[in-house]
Amino acid sequence: MITVTEAPAPAGALERLAAEGVSIWLDDLSRGRIASGGLAGLVADRHVVGVTTNPSIFAAAIGAAGTEPVGASHPEHPEHSEHPKDSERPEHSDYAEQLADLAVRGVTADEAVRMLTTADVRDAADVLRPVHEATGGRDGRVSIEVDPRFAHDTRATVAEARQLAWLVDRPNVMVKIPATRAGLPAITEVVGLGISVNVTLIFSLERHRAVMDAYLAGLERAAARGLDLSAIHSVASFFVSRVDTEIDRRLTAIGTDRARALRRRAALANARLAYAAYEEVFSGDRWTALGGARANKQRPLWASTGVKDRAYKDTLYVEELVAPGTVNTMPEATLAATADHGAVTGDTVSGGYAQARADLAAVEALGISYEEVVTRLEEEGVAKFAAAWQDLLDTVTKSLADGPAAGAAIVGTGAVGTGTGGMGAVGGEEDGEGFDTEGVDAE
Repeated sequence: MITVTEAPAPAGALERLAAEGVSIWLDDLSRGRIASGGLAGLVADRHVVGVTTNPSIFAAAIGAAGTEPVGASHPEHPEHSEHPKDSERPEHSDYAEQLADLAVRGVTADEAVRMLTTADVRDAADVLRPVHEATGGRDGRVSIEVDPRFAHDTRATVAEARQLAWLVDRPNVMVKIPATRAGLPAITEVVGLGISVNVTLIFSLERHRAVMDAYLAGLERAAARGLDLSAIHSVASFFVSRVDTEIDRRLTAIGTDRARALRRRAALANARLAYAAYEEVFSGDRWTALGGARANKQRPLWASTGVKDRAYKDTLYVEELVAPGTVNTMPEATLAATADHGAVTGDTVSGGYAQARADLAAVEALGISYEEVVTRLEEEGVAKFAAAWQDLLDTVTKSLADGPAAGAAIVGTGAVGTGTGGMGAVGGEEDGEGFDTEGVDAE
């Protein structure tokens, strides 16, 4: 008798990505996504083990969809440019009831926004709590950003981070702090208080090293306070696609064959060298002492992974940045594309450092200043998040001033990307983590 054994189905791209040591996070969040079970579905079916948010994501979820026509574009979040069809939208806003209650209480717009956003993050953290427990706190994380208007104010950033951690009140929350110069000492202080931190808006290799140093200093401070280092986690959100957008624009303007050949190479080179720096820092003597005290490494997180140039493969910044111990936070469109036709073949980062240095040197040789580019991107990133935050405040201010009924009407058309929570409806990021959503490239 011949026994036929059915071969196991080949692993999908997302499963292979996870097997390579890449944690898949979603760069988007809305109340509808949580309430519909869509987020839980992505965790169960798409290997999603974390969520990142930013001001642009919340502006889209709470306000923008209610004041723009269907199909309106979100320049900072091309991946989230399409709103759900009218037939897919809820009959009332997911936020209307809470906004009405807040209006009756006479709260300020700032307080209302914090109540709205922390409620979403708290509920998302509860959805991901089993992942958090199963991974020993490594994943199952949900990030919420400090008020972007404090990006250049260290003391205000620290105070805001403490307040957010208290408001959300979940062990798997991560507070996002921008990697500005003022943000660096804030990172050290907040980590030193035992709060897990997602450092966002990192574009340059020099600033990435400063971020890692700030994290280590924070761990040392926490250890001096007698805190359990194993409970503190951190990621360094290194923005990817926006680097190509800016440098490719300059290469196109130069117009030579050599310049055109360098298109699409700078962002990957930059990210790969960031990973090389991560390997170096977290294998040194300073880390050895902290690691012995059960501290956790600050993992690189690839943010702004939605492709901006349609000539490039839509999974480019996923397939080409596979390395153990990393996180890739994706807008839903990128997540769906990876699940559908992604090609994950193993580590595509380690071992490519010499070529990465050569690529960045070649760009510099053409007269494109790396320092000028990354400085500009950081400044733009901070400004865009602040603008998105102000848009959100303006929308909520109007809702509160007009009263409960008007508040429901303003946001009553539904939130971007809520839908049924499936893979089809796109929320928004540049990258969810940021400008792309990232909004700013989301992260």
